[in-house]
Amino acid sequence: MRFLSAVFLLYAAMIFVTLMFVALPFVLIFSAILPINAGKRAILSVLRIWAWLFSAFSFFWISTKNKSKVNRSKSHIYVGNHGSYLDAVAVCISIPQYFSALGKVEITKVPVFGLIYKRIVVLIDRSSKESREISVAALKKDIANGQSVLIFAEGTMNQTGRPLADFYDGAFRIAIETQTSIIPFVMINNRKLLPRKDPLKARPGLIKTILLPEVSVSGLNMDDVPELKKKVYVLMEEAILKGA
Repeated sequence: MRFLSAVFLLYAAMIFVTLMFVALPFVLIFSAILPINAGKRAILSVLRIWAWLFSAFSFFWISTKNKSKVNRSKSHIYVGNHGSYLDAVAVCISIPQYFSALGKVEITKVPVFGLIYKRIVVLIDRSSKESREISVAALKKDIANGQSVLIFAEGTMNQTGRPLADFYDGAFRIAIETQTSIIPFVMINNRKLLPRKDPLKARPGLIKTILLPEVSVSGLNMDDVPELKKKVYVLMEEAILKGA
């Protein structure tokens, strides 16, 4: 069984890398000739095509629930769970708006993917206070410009035995400071199809993304961050347990 998983994982990796090489020239061209915001939108469009193709050829299929219920005329902060390398594919397909994502600076070291990654995400080094402040400022600027943002509130891949790891405050502080509603979302089955701790258990299957009801932050202040964080955590945890 592990042998078959290893063969499948190698096949999926080859598809991933091949499609990345196809996407890379378009990403480099768009980032070079277009203004920053227009360039990000164009690159995200390329990545959505890449994600659909990877999903189709690798047999890691993605379905999305409640996409039509999102009000696309305003900015949102999308807060999701993070449990697998497949999450990058799922969010490209499932998030219905153009968005800026907060991402770890370490990923820029990954060959090919890193070149694309650093042109589309707001980079953060969580060990650096200065980096955290710069990243928050960049996300606030994107929101002010009408852009939605995406933040994995766990900060890194969940390697605990729980449905969710503990949340950082960042997404919720930004939501309150900018008075931007939160759309929580969960990805079901991502950890089973490509486990972070044991990738040789990889297998094809369906990742179900569920967009949860919008959470308003109207009138909230910084004292409300813990309660807001708890509310979103509970909503997401219940959705994961129900959908698992």
